[in-house]
Amino acid sequence: QVQLVESGGGLVQPGGSLRLSCAASGSIFSANTMGWYRRAPGEERELVATITSSGMTNYADSVKGRFTVSRDNAKNVYLQMNSLNPEDTAVYYCSYQAVGETYYYWGQGTQVTVSS
Repeated sequence: QVQLVESGGGLVQPGGSLRLSCAASGSIFSANTMGWYRRAPGEERELVATITSSGMTNYADSVKGRFTVSRDNAKNVYLQMNSLNPEDTAVYYCSYQAVGETYYYWGQGTQVTVSS
């Protein structure tokens, strides 16, 4: 089992920045992909950004150039969000997937609200 705990969400004005953090614990494989997804009200959950244990990244087109995903080891992942706009308002979920596995683990989610 893997547990994921997110932090760093909140209310921010348009154009502002936030940094999300996620800490994984439990049966962590060093070869894995961690990342961030989000679900806006009335919408499906969508990819935001992922990063592999070797440092390869993948971003949704809507966040390229504004968001940066990073990690400092096999267990911690971060999302730096700049130039936020109201369309970024959503619950953001941390994800973990071990290499070779199809199952995803999810955090409980952290709310990000962009509003003036």
